Amino acid sequence: MLRGLEQLHHEIEQTLQIPFFLFQASNFTIMDFDEDFFMIYFETSFLNFEGEAIETIPSFLKECGASLLVTDFSPLRPVRGWKEEIKKRVSDSVSIHEVDAHNVVPMWVASDKLEYGARTIRRKIDKLLPEYLIDFPTLKPQSRKWAATNRFIDWKMLIEDVVRKGAEVPEIEWCEPGEVAALETLMGDKKGFLTTRLKNYSIDRNNPSKPEGLSGLSPYLHFGQISAQRCALEARKVRKVNPQAVDAFLEELIVRRELADNFCYYQVHYDSLQGAWDWARKTLMDHASDKREHIYTKEQLEKAQTADPLWNASQLELPEEALRIALYLNDKYNIDGRDPNGYVGCMWSICGVHDQGWQERPVFGKIRYMNYAGCKRKFNVDAYIAYVKRLVGDIKKRKGEALINNKAKQLTNIQRVHTK
Repeated sequence: MLRGLEQLHHEIEQTLQIPFFLFQASNFTIMDFDEDFFMIYFETSFLNFEGEAIETIPSFLKECGASLLVTDFSPLRPVRGWKEEIKKRVSDSVSIHEVDAHNVVPMWVASDKLEYGARTIRRKIDKLLPEYLIDFPTLKPQSRKWAATNRFIDWKMLIEDVVRKGAEVPEIEWCEPGEVAALETLMGDKKGFLTTRLKNYSIDRNNPSKPEGLSGLSPYLHFGQISAQRCALEARKVRKVNPQAVDAFLEELIVRRELADNFCYYQVHYDSLQGAWDWARKTLMDHASDKREHIYTKEQLEKAQTADPLWNASQLELPEEALRIALYLNDKYNIDGRDPNGYVGCMWSICGVHDQGWQERPVFGKIRYMNYAGCKRKFNVDAYIAYVKRLVGDIKKRKGEALINNKAKQLTNIQRVHTK
């Protein structure tokens, strides 16, 4: 994300003459997201705030004499909590507008209630697409320049600091950050999704042994480095060539993402068993005391110390604990964690959200069931495991090489000091 922001910083200041203000989370961890607020550092071209968002943002608006605050929509509790508190603290002279850049159709326009599933929200969204799925207006450079002197942002030091603090979850190398890379992933000549990989999307997107079958756009969508609207507009242009693949892509990109936002917005308990449908909550409780073949701790799950290479935490644990651990692992290791899609994905697999009841069985009750044998019927399990092992081996090799290089640099620096 930070490398993408660095690119954005230069783009908007140099091309559009828009000043760039940086918020940097302080001592932020995954579990902090469950708190009402977290600490931030706020650096601007003329101010340097440190404190909570609910204090620093109103102070900044007052200092710079702002008359308008525009915020982006998020259905998640922490962000909504910050916004509500900020609204109470800003001056009455400041207008506050919220836009939904996350979705194509604004969430509150698509539906005013909690939807049961994709079939209930799809028709509503389809009716509104002609009004909202339109191209963006072209932004013109500002006629008035920012008067204050820009504060230098040491991106190199900032990124190194974040990478060091998050060393437990190493920086990924397969995803190049930024808008340019996002557009290349979407429609580049070499490996672009719409240009080279779209035809197999409807067939391979659920096959984990074929990662190239996916669009690869999720990280860019999550961090706002490309919009769902841009992706949808470009996909529609090639629908005549691959109608089935484009329709499947637009279903995931628009309908399923908006359904996830709908659930997280209208269901305050979107991350707990309390947020499950009544039938799912009842069936899980009815089978809570059933004997489990395996029960693993969070540490065993996190370190892959289980007997089954494809086991699913929701199928082998008690429902409340399974959900808590699933959300923890999703938010910690997925590049698009802490996202409505992630919460709904966990709630779907463990609590049956947006699903129907299935044949009742021990442990799972009426929740959708999938075991190792079922996975083998759907995709090549051995190929997937081999693929993961290759990835892990490559990562370990790169980490080892990086460690050797760092030690070599340290020895070189020591020798230079002694030479002087």
